[in-house]
Amino acid sequence: QVQLVESGGGLVQAGASLRLSCAASGRTFSSHAMGWFRQAPGKEREFVGVINWSGDSTYYADSVKGRFTISRDNAKNTVYLQMNNLKPEDTAVYYCAASRGLQTVLDEREYDDWGQGTQVTVSS
Repeated sequence: QVQLVESGGGLVQAGASLRLSCAASGRTFSSHAMGWFRQAPGKEREFVGVINWSGDSTYYADSVKGRFTISRDNAKNTVYLQMNNLKPEDTAVYYCAASRGLQTVLDEREYDDWGQGTQVTVSS
């Protein structure tokens, strides 16, 4: 099991940037692909992006492609979500999650461990 704690959320204006961090506990962090998901008020949770175990493969939802970047530091047991050019529609609670395997996967059912989430609010 991997325990995850997100941080870095906040209130920003449209066009601004934020970097979310997700700190993981446990020695198996590098054995998991790590995903980011988000849930806006009144909406279902949706996939944002994922990075494989080694950090050399990523995949993003079309809605964030070109604006968001996921990276990881396995020595620090941390995964990051750099969010640039934020839009009001990016407002949501953002969650990081550890998948069961090494490679990128989009289906949230493939993720066993989740953080508590961090709020990101983008004003227009």
